Amino acid sequence: MPHFAAGSPGSQSSMAVRANPAELAQPELEMRKKHTIVKNRRLRYLERRPEYFDEADLELADPLLYDRLIRRFQTTDEREREGRERGYTGSLEADLVRSEAKLEALKHPDPNSPIVYRRAADGSITGVEQDGDDRAQTKEEGLERWRDFVAQRFVRGGDDDFDYATVDDTDEYDDRDEEARNDLEAYLKGEDAQFIGAGKPVGETGVQDF
Repeated sequence: MPHFAAGSPGSQSSMAVRANPAELAQPELEMRKKHTIVKNRRLRYLERRPEYFDEADLELADPLLYDRLIRRFQTTDEREREGRERGYTGSLEADLVRSEAKLEALKHPDPNSPIVYRRAADGSITGVEQDGDDRAQTKEEGLERWRDFVAQRFVRGGDDDFDYATVDDTDEYDDRDEEARNDLEAYLKGEDAQFIGAGKPVGETGVQDF
């Protein structure tokens, strides 16, 4: 039996290096495709379930951002109604988490944060905008930016209380028309690729018909 030294043309390690690049890339392509499918399914779930954005516990995802984009635009009546909907325990938890987040921001300020937290004369902790242009100017703008944050968090799998398998592992949220369009685009790109490079496409005579 012939013996090949490590790294020689006939060795196993040498043959592995010379493996077909297309075959090596296939698992990565499949992973990217699956990631895209999952992302689209999660987006369509939010489109069909807009009530997800109204869940009270979402404030706990980022209490400071919620305070900045939602609470600052709420009236007293709206805050009281929100408190009644959450119940005593839910309201207490939200207040506690918000207070702890502000205290943490006061002790350890984030240089990249658009808000600086300071202690007011009455002992409360308030946030001061560093950049006025970055501040939501209306209730509608604040709500839109909050929903965008919640959507991005959901799509990347950041909601630890949500059972993502109910969305990721079902084709209920697939868009068949979009998939058909993508398949057609991929097919057409493949057809175009046949006409790239030297030589004539099969069936071409080189004579123009006009």
